[in-house]
Amino acid sequence: MRERRAVTRVTAGRYRGARKKEKQELLDEFCRTTGYNRSYARLVLRNFGRRLSVSGECTVVGDIQPKQQRLKPRVYDGKVSQALVQIWLLLDYLCGKRLVAILPEIVSRLEQFGELQLEPETRQKLLQLSAATADRILAPERRKHQLRGRSGTRPGTLLKHQIPIRTFSEWNEQRPGFVEIDLVAHDGGLALGDYCQTLDLTDVCTGWTEALAVPNKAQVWVFEAITKARQRLPFPLLGIDSD
Repeated sequence: MRERRAVTRVTAGRYRGARKKEKQELLDEFCRTTGYNRSYARLVLRNFGRRLSVSGECTVVGDIQPKQQRLKPRVYDGKVSQALVQIWLLLDYLCGKRLVAILPEIVSRLEQFGELQLEPETRQKLLQLSAATADRILAPERRKHQLRGRSGTRPGTLLKHQIPIRTFSEWNEQRPGFVEIDLVAHDGGLALGDYCQTLDLTDVCTGWTEALAVPNKAQVWVFEAITKARQRLPFPLLGIDSD
């Protein structure tokens, strides 16, 4: 075992810096010396220097290597990132491709009206950003603004036993009058307290849609909105399907 570790330590350094053909030769030699199969030998040489669990049964351990210092200086500093985030928020979270395409015009406009003040070097770097680099810089900000759990609907079992269940044959999607309804919450990303909702009613057959605002999810307002929507429909309301 001690000899295998010594061989692994020497071979791993050569393996990482070798070309494809040289790696094959090193791998063959390593397999002959250690008795490992090629798949496991490749795993050992690639992950030398860190701890890696394999199928929860065995662990590959190598000598801890010092973290390599970044040799290439960072091009886009904090000033560029700050300006990019400011513009990204202003434009309502555009993707990298659309954001980079509009940067020259939006930067000029913001500078013209005194909303953005950039040093010449920062401005130059900002305008030469690629879409991939912009997305990479914005990745931490995207995670901060990512919305989770947007659906306000919660499953329940009590009403399932109290409301008659229709069969599939009773629902005719080829005939106007059978609608889907749902509430759209306008909570601005913070689902606390009361906020306006939109009751969206859509006919499955024709696509006819009625949208009515309600103060909250209270039954009295939702029923009132459904009644108004029913009066607006150009055909009789025959069935409602909701969450």
